[in-house]
Amino acid sequence: MSLADPASGTLAEPAPAPPGRTDAFTAPRIVPRRRTGQWTAAAAVLVLLALAALSVVRNDAFQWDVVADYFLTAAVLRGLGLTLWLTAVVMALGFALGTLLATMRLSANPVLRGVSWGYVWLFRSTPILVQLLFWFNIGALYPTVLGIRTVNLLSPVTVAVIGLTLHEAAYATEVVRGGILSVEKGQLEAAQSLGLGAWRRLRRIVLPQAMRAIVPPAGNMLIGTLKGTSIVSVIAVQDLLYSVQLVYHRTYQVIPLLLVATLWYVLVTSVLSVGQHYLERHYARGTAGAR
Repeated sequence: MSLADPASGTLAEPAPAPPGRTDAFTAPRIVPRRRTGQWTAAAAVLVLLALAALSVVRNDAFQWDVVADYFLTAAVLRGLGLTLWLTAVVMALGFALGTLLATMRLSANPVLRGVSWGYVWLFRSTPILVQLLFWFNIGALYPTVLGIRTVNLLSPVTVAVIGLTLHEAAYATEVVRGGILSVEKGQLEAAQSLGLGAWRRLRRIVLPQAMRAIVPPAGNMLIGTLKGTSIVSVIAVQDLLYSVQLVYHRTYQVIPLLLVATLWYVLVTSVLSVGQHYLERHYARGTAGAR
């Protein structure tokens, strides 16, 4: 289409369109990419999951009525309570000892560094079951301590707390150490310039910033500890697993009782996972990963 030139009164031809540019009326239509393979794979996975769920629900061997009968019984709830108590105590003591060992590992004193490194090396190198059995049989090495028989001093629950805590502290040491090392060196230099002591620097400057790196692996350790407490059943601690074992040894209903324990573990770990998510989001405020 020609345009009128106001200066000469003649008609002017429109300027040619720049290369690579098309008119709005002739622009090609954008067609979304077809993902036939992805949708087919997704549909196949959903069908397989539906079939698996249907087989679990309709299989009479699972005895879901027995699961419902024992899910909230007093014996199972007592075992669950002991499992939760063990998890809380072991995590608290393990991270307290792990924090101490992490500060020793970062100390300028070579003796403290060596002791911390040796502790982590020893307790991470031996299986937790071996450690529990060792502490359970400690009376063979030290029959008496301060005039008290170790058989009377160390009950199965005490042995479980000691064994799990020492094992947990070895891993907590590395988690805390990694979190401390993630704090920028400039933060420490600024705290030193303000005249803050070593303890106040750790408590007020380092640990609050290190929590962003500590919380995710610590949450995984918490869930792992909750499930790992089931190993104390081998020393007759009446946790959740041992409680259901006592029942199915009497009733011979092994599968439904194991399902009771499984459902409780799934329920509690799901709640802990939600709490971990919000805790991570709290400490990630102001960072690019916060959401």
